[in-house]
Amino acid sequence: MNITLTSPLVSAKWLHEHLEAENLIVLDGTIAKTFDAMLLQIPKARFFDIKHKFSDTSNTFPSAFPSEIQFQKEAQNLGINNDSAIVVYDDKGIYSSARVWWLFKAFGCNNVAVLDGGFPEWQKHNFPTEYMSAYNGEKGDFTARLQPNYMLFFDDIQKASKLKTHKIIDARSSARFNCEVSEPRADLRRGTIPNSVNLPFTDLLENGTFKSKKEIAKAFYMLAEQDDPLVFSCGSGITACVLALGAEISGYTNISVYDGSWTEYGTLTSGDMQQPKTWTKDELLAYILMYVSHSDLNESKEEKDYILSRVNKDVFNRVYPKFEKDNDYQNIQNIIEAVEAHDYFRNDLADLFADIKLMAFADGDFAEMEKAVYSNLKRILKDG
Repeated sequence: MNITLTSPLVSAKWLHEHLEAENLIVLDGTIAKTFDAMLLQIPKARFFDIKHKFSDTSNTFPSAFPSEIQFQKEAQNLGINNDSAIVVYDDKGIYSSARVWWLFKAFGCNNVAVLDGGFPEWQKHNFPTEYMSAYNGEKGDFTARLQPNYMLFFDDIQKASKLKTHKIIDARSSARFNCEVSEPRADLRRGTIPNSVNLPFTDLLENGTFKSKKEIAKAFYMLAEQDDPLVFSCGSGITACVLALGAEISGYTNISVYDGSWTEYGTLTSGDMQQPKTWTKDELLAYILMYVSHSDLNESKEEKDYILSRVNKDVFNRVYPKFEKDNDYQNIQNIIEAVEAHDYFRNDLADLFADIKLMAFADGDFAEMEKAVYSNLKRILKDG
């Protein structure tokens, strides 16, 4: 019996139950794996070699987008057909499998999904495995049909950054995005694409699998509206696809990935760029609530607990050092700039001010200084 995949994500239990479907093809999209008969795989899995077979190896930058002809040829060599249902996994959980998923979509195949949690999740359920074996079966009839705008390139991203035609979202860690640590690639400078914001791909995951749909949707809602054009970047175009997968799960449809990502952009552009000033809405909310809670020169346990009930601990820990370093004037300027950058509208501001009031009341006392700060913020942000 043939199957059609209705979600971009499938569970290990679902895959185990459908492993014998006639048109199912399971792909191992692990990066840095070479053929090794001692390695384990999901039964009948075929190795999808991102680095060598499904990348343009003549390109200066890693994992570069292949041509339509190359992708079609290599997919056919793996026995993939036009009616195949493809499930991809990797041995890290959620990592390079998302890149494989996105490549298939970019070449016109929508009957493809990622195994949530990858091979570790499969093994955790004690589902059957076998020793790795090379595919030696018949060629498939897969036809690659390049879809416009699934992949963007250097000229595209320069235009998107300058004209702000897209929300550019960077999947790297906050430390890399904020230029606090060196890039893992030798000789690659620190930096960020101008007008980009940060959503570390790990923020969508918990214990190697995706968080709930509601939690993922919230992460994206803080950055973009449902109809905004989104383009995802990372180090080399791999984990940007994890964000693309999360965005599709959350109902976003106008999605692109910047193929070369920071490796390309940081190499082809000069280094005299400022660190990013744009925060996510969660980071902004945390910063504002910290500002109000410290208006009486103190932050009570109840106030901190309220802030942590509204933003997760990772966001709190990212924002707190910045808040502590800024003076009152910088606090206000940072808040004004961030609110303007996010194009806050009346309803957003109403919710924001409700949060401020609830936080101020968290310790049972809406102090005079807190009232003054509240009124000042309301005047500056709503009426100014």
